[in-house]
Formats: sequence, structure tokens, C-alpha cells
Amino acid sequence: MTDSWKIQETEIKEIERSLIKKFRKPIWRKFTKGINEYEMIRDGDKIAVCISGGKDSMLMAKLFQELQRHGRANFELVFLTMNPGYNEENWQLIQDNAKLLGIPLRVFETEIFDTVATIDKNPCYLCARMRRGYLYSHAKELGCNKIALGHHFDDVIETILMGMFYGGKVETMMPKLHSKNFEGMELIRPMYLIREEDIRAWCGYNGLRFIQCACRFTESCASGDGVQNSKREEMKELIAQLREKSEFIEMNIFRSVENVNLKTIIGYHKDGEKYCFLDDYDGN
Repeated sequence: MTDSWKIQETEIKEIERSLIKKFRKPIWRKFTKGINEYEMIRDGDKIAVCISGGKDSMLMAKLFQELQRHGRANFELVFLTMNPGYNEENWQLIQDNAKLLGIPLRVFETEIFDTVATIDKNPCYLCARMRRGYLYSHAKELGCNKIALGHHFDDVIETILMGMFYGGKVETMMPKLHSKNFEGMELIRPMYLIREEDIRAWCGYNGLRFIQCACRFTESCASGDGVQNSKREEMKELIAQLREKSEFIEMNIFRSVENVNLKTIIGYHKDGEKYCFLDDYDGN
């Protein structure tokens, strides 16, 4: 074993140890709690851990490795990485980080960025749908029955507010979903309860640098200098302002979609059926 390999192995162990020791409460416990509370993993699962190259998915990969090592070992993992057309710098950084973290990537190529480059209306929406479709397809070919995405707690509460403010609806980013287009496939979000600030803290503690944005249209984000004027960024700023007034704001937003009282809702819909409070108003 060469000295360089010994050094790399030591670095990997230190990074892994930080998850179990220093970040046990804000990251490790919330990871396992989310998996258990929402029943994300069952015996015999083969999970495609989808790695975009950002901090969230890379951390998720390490957490899954630790779960197999220290927790339950009754499932299989594939660390699936798609190259949709990253620039050379971003793609190299993804591969370097995977090596540094000891994550064995299973890579496949697509031309998604080239395809959506000619789209004027909602290119980001199309890109996201295409990326997920490819991930489902390749995961299924590899014998997987689940794909895992790295969405975290902040993504969830931002989605709730975006739905209310810009969609006129109350809904959330679900912790797991059955695929409508790929029979037998399921999507899980194991980082569901982990806050983004704790993910950033873990990165900073270990001196890790990941790509900030995977999309070609915002590649300036890779250096941290890009400015994203998006609705999600607006939600981040709003939540940050509200947090200054109350430390409970974020958790209250999160809990608002699990504490719905149908008796105080004007209307709702389920499985294509719409309900109005007037339907049984006189009967109660």
C-alpha cells in the first residue's frame, strides 16, 4: 500500500467518523430517523443512490455507506451518477470528490443539457424531468427498485411556501413516492429531516468543496459567484427573515402539512375527486 493511498484512506475514515461523532445528532440521527419514520427501506431493497455531485447527494452517499456498515446491511446500493453534459471543471470535481470520499460511482452519459439548451420555455422543468426519467430507467436496468434523491429539510419547507405563494395550493415534497411511469420503482428522500445549515457545517468541518449548481445555464454557481434569482431563492430569503423573529418558524411550516384539519379546510382533492366543505355542511 502506497503512502498516498494510506493518506487517502485516513482522510476517508476521518470524514466518516465526523458523521458518527461530531455530527451524530444533526445529521446521522436525522438520517436514520427519516428512514425509519417514513419506512423508506425494506429487506431486499436495491437502492440507486443518485449523485449529482453537489454537497447533498455526496453526503447522502456517505450516510448510506455508514448505514450499511454500522446499521442494517439487508439492502444493496448502487451509486448512480449521470453526466448530462457537465463542463470539464465540474465533471472533474465530481470524480475527485467521489475518490476522496471513497464512493464507487456507476456513471452513464446523456445529452440532456444539449437537448434543453434550445428550449425557451421552462428549460429547468424539462431538464429536471428528463434527468429523473433517465435515473429511473438506468436504475431499473441495474435491478434497483428504488432511487434515492438528496432533497433536505429546507427543500421541503421551501416547496410548501412556493406551492402556497405561486401555485395557490397546499402540498409538500413527499418523503417517498411510487413512480407513475416505471412500474415497481419508488423514489425515497432519506435526507428529509436534515437541515441545510448542518450539511454546510459538515462540508466546512471536513474542508470539502462540491459543485454548487449542476445546470449549464447557471455554471457560474460552480465558483460560488453566481446569482440565482429564482422563486426558491426568494423562499430561502423569506424564511431567513422569518427565522429572525421566531426560531419555530421552519418547523411550523414543516408541520403545517402533517397537521391538516379537514374540518377547517374549504376544499381538497384526492384521487381525482374534489371535496368542498359544503358537501356535508348541513349534515354536521
